[in-house]
Amino acid sequence: MHIHAYEKLWLAASILLILLLIGSVTYGAVGPGVAMVADSEPTVNAQALDEDERFSEPRVERVGENEYAAYVVARQFGFQPDPIVLPANSTVTFYVTSADVIHGFEVVGTNANTMVVPGEVSELTVEVDGAEEYGLICNEYCGAGHHVMEGKVNVVSQAEFEERNEGGDEA
Repeated sequence: MHIHAYEKLWLAASILLILLLIGSVTYGAVGPGVAMVADSEPTVNAQALDEDERFSEPRVERVGENEYAAYVVARQFGFQPDPIVLPANSTVTFYVTSADVIHGFEVVGTNANTMVVPGEVSELTVEVDGAEEYGLICNEYCGAGHHVMEGKVNVVSQAEFEERNEGGDEA
């Protein structure tokens, strides 16, 4: 059987394109460090968040020098606490869970972005610099009021943070 030279060229080009597609999909899945919600955090009962010590009172608390933990609950159609007040020049680890359906947690203008699944705790760490106000949006469709689900992340001076929080232990 004789295969024409142009057919061989098209066959080689087709195989190359298929390999490039497989390579780009593989890179996109594992290359940039994209990961699913980590299972390093214990799960929570989404129906009884008021019984969980981490999420019964959503807050920001100091966990080290210039290190803070922000416990956030997403529910239709808002975030708690709102606004989330953080001290400038600090490292903040967000622990976010959902009380009802799948939500998104995106701090606009930063790379802080995660999916929030009921019963799971999404964890992401960010460094905040000077005083600034960021928008907080849900980027996963969560129901009829999804378009109004927003909040604020206010980065304030250390002095203002401590003043607002009576010693700076929680917000």
